Amino acid sequence: MANRGPSYGLSREVQQKIDRQYDPELEQVLVRWMMGQCGGDVPQPARRDGFQQWLKDGTVLCRLINSLYPRGQGPVAKIQASTMAFKQMEQISQFLQAAERYGIAATDIFQTVDLWEGKNMACVQRTLMNLGSLAVAKGDGLFVGDPNWFPKKSQENRRVFSEDKLKEGQNVIGLQMGTNRGASQAGMTGYGMPRQIL
Repeated sequence: MANRGPSYGLSREVQQKIDRQYDPELEQVLVRWMMGQCGGDVPQPARRDGFQQWLKDGTVLCRLINSLYPRGQGPVAKIQASTMAFKQMEQISQFLQAAERYGIAATDIFQTVDLWEGKNMACVQRTLMNLGSLAVAKGDGLFVGDPNWFPKKSQENRRVFSEDKLKEGQNVIGLQMGTNRGASQAGMTGYGMPRQIL
């Protein structure tokens, strides 16, 4: 975490709202997947701050994105652990650029400071969930783990109808347009007449 004093007022409320979005159970799923995907040579984090510290230098993230590509074709060429802040942030941004090239939407990607300062770890979790979902959806055999850990991405299901079938559909009145089946005026009184209560 960065050296910042406590926040007060609206800033504190906003930070608490962001912190409530963090899911410890999701963290366990992500850790299990990342350790399996990276080959298991990565030590496991201890707690939530440990999760942030585990990812903070960017090496685990870079190994993760490289493992989703065929061997030797990973987008991050040089992965090295460093204690210098700018090197760590550079590796995180390399991961983010590679994740965007992999297919993650730019709106689903966290900012480097969200992870490095630990301000929005829920956003980091969402990015990793999207990455896992996309890796499962690609189905290229490089995903390691249980596909049920991640929500399934929707895929295109194009349908082609013949001309005869399309013309047949024009003759049917859909129920969205309403129906008059079963409608009658039995029991109706004239407009403006009082209701007969017996």
